[in-house]
Amino acid sequence: MTREQYILATQQNNLPRTENTQLYPVGIYGWRKRCLYFFVLLLLVTMIVNLAMTIWILKVMNFTVDGMGNLRVTKKGIRLEGISEFLLPLYVKEIHSRKDSPLVLQSDRNVTVNARNHMGQLTGQLTVGADAVEAQCKRFEVSSSEDGRVLFSADEEEIVIGADRLKVTGTEGAVFEHSVETPHIRADPSQDLKLESPTRSLIMEAPKGIQVSAAAGDLKATCRKELHLQSTEGEIFLNADSIRLGNLPVGTFSSSSSPPSSSAARQTIYELCVCPNGKLYLSPAGAGSTCQSSSNICLWS
Repeated sequence: MTREQYILATQQNNLPRTENTQLYPVGIYGWRKRCLYFFVLLLLVTMIVNLAMTIWILKVMNFTVDGMGNLRVTKKGIRLEGISEFLLPLYVKEIHSRKDSPLVLQSDRNVTVNARNHMGQLTGQLTVGADAVEAQCKRFEVSSSEDGRVLFSADEEEIVIGADRLKVTGTEGAVFEHSVETPHIRADPSQDLKLESPTRSLIMEAPKGIQVSAAAGDLKATCRKELHLQSTEGEIFLNADSIRLGNLPVGTFSSSSSPPSSSAARQTIYELCVCPNGKLYLSPAGAGSTCQSSSNICLWS
């Protein structure tokens, strides 16, 4: 017997022996076991419900590998198909529609498009409302789609219309509160051109001349009181096949050589006379001049 075996045998004999040794079971028993099974079952049911809800949400929202519902993620960006609603601000770089369909922005109230600089300050705004369309910017331009030519532009200093023809279809025409500068005013074919000032005067000024032409019709100048034709340094030249001055008053010629009243009623030729104040009147023509400075027309004019 070795030394180690002798020591072990001696120690075992010296240990006190207890006859009623209590044995404790290992594990969970009783109500703790039932609670554990209940929580495990509840967790299992919750997992099944969550899994079912997840599958239902994926099915309803139409989740696919490419995107969700009407939203598709492509290499060029995000693509929306159908009607889409955004409850919060949307920040994008570019919005465009398909080639075969228009782009519609719809709102129950106003549709506002804002442009800001790098500091966040508002530089331009376009608002489409129920009553009006408002644009707030430094310069507003409308360009041609073919050659990019500016058709209309407006800023604080001037408004430029670059179209070949400006057509106003309103019955009242065009109303200008101040002066109008234009090299040419022309009416449409088979239409009359009318320049009218109902309550004030009509003034046309040009440093080198004013030309009024009616190639295939009449030219009429009508006013309520007086019509002035004035040339400060030149002359007023009337060139026509016939010049008529209508409604001129007829003066009387008192002379011993004047024809009797019966012959005056048959008078068909008159002489055009001018008073010292410039008024014109007609006088019965005779062998000599019948104009008199003391005519009743000149005295009462």
